[in-house]
Amino acid sequence: MKAALLVESLTGNTWKAAEMIAANLQQEGWTITGLNPMKQPDHHAIQTADLIVVGTWVHGAFIVGQAPWGIGNINALPAVAGKRAATFCTFALNPGKTLGAMEKSVTRLGADVVGGLALHRSKLGAHTEEFAARLVGALVTA
Repeated sequence: MKAALLVESLTGNTWKAAEMIAANLQQEGWTITGLNPMKQPDHHAIQTADLIVVGTWVHGAFIVGQAPWGIGNINALPAVAGKRAATFCTFALNPGKTLGAMEKSVTRLGADVVGGLALHRSKLGAHTEEFAARLVGALVTA
């Protein structure tokens, strides 16, 4: 399997999570075709990937108004019709409905979203391992 990761990061936590997800997938024998900022997608990496992973961070006022940062950047990604996709977000207190909003945006791009996970910023190691394991499991059974 091949995966391309597209990430929106402010402080580096989401980027670090993406790197960890990529490393976990590589340990399962996957090829990473690209790890890029959402504003600068690698079109060749996306085209050659079997799975597109889209990640961003959650912004909002503590426990209300949570939303994916850069939803406009997700909506501006190239069409990925026929591709499978997964989403993740990093958060501090509460992800709210961030994953649902991300799934809708990625689905509008034409992708078949196979899963998503909210990753707590203090548990990135465990959560990225779980996310990668879920992806591998979902795509093996699909």
